[in-house]
Amino acid sequence: MAHIQIIIGSTRPGRVAKKITDWYMGKLELPAGSTIELVDLQDINLPFLDEAMSASMGQYQNEHTKKFAELIAKADGYIWVTPEYNHAPSPVLLNAISFLKKEWQYKPVAFLGYGVVGAARAIEHLVSVASELQMVPLRERVWVNEPWANVTEAGEVTDFRGEPTGQVTELIRWANATKSLRS
Repeated sequence: MAHIQIIIGSTRPGRVAKKITDWYMGKLELPAGSTIELVDLQDINLPFLDEAMSASMGQYQNEHTKKFAELIAKADGYIWVTPEYNHAPSPVLLNAISFLKKEWQYKPVAFLGYGVVGAARAIEHLVSVASELQMVPLRERVWVNEPWANVTEAGEVTDFRGEPTGQVTELIRWANATKSLRS
């Protein structure tokens, strides 16, 4: 069916992103034949954008960019996990997105946000970024309000909106529908 990557877009010490992502993945029931891969930007550890040429040129010079491009190209769709900092997505997520261009194109993206009002403003910013990359940003969203009060030490989420399995099912529909655009 489809290969989906969940990209954790926070590297902040003491982050709650991994707990929320683990909770989300625990709620999923994947359609047969589909796969999920976790991509943690903390493990990827990209530097601040350091390519000499624009990503639209597709001429990556740095080994870390080539490896990241190869990883991201494998997916048919994405779930971008983001906190909200100053009404915007995390800088580390925006940085990672900006490293590439064609690897994102014609693929759907869904959003898992957390923060005040579930990172709604950060997600709206990411919708604009995804549109510029010729992606398909999905309407179905999952968000966690005030994670400092609604995520337990054990990683249970007590207040959220949206439905993880429904979101991923829709993401897979779009991933399959846009496959011909990517070939």
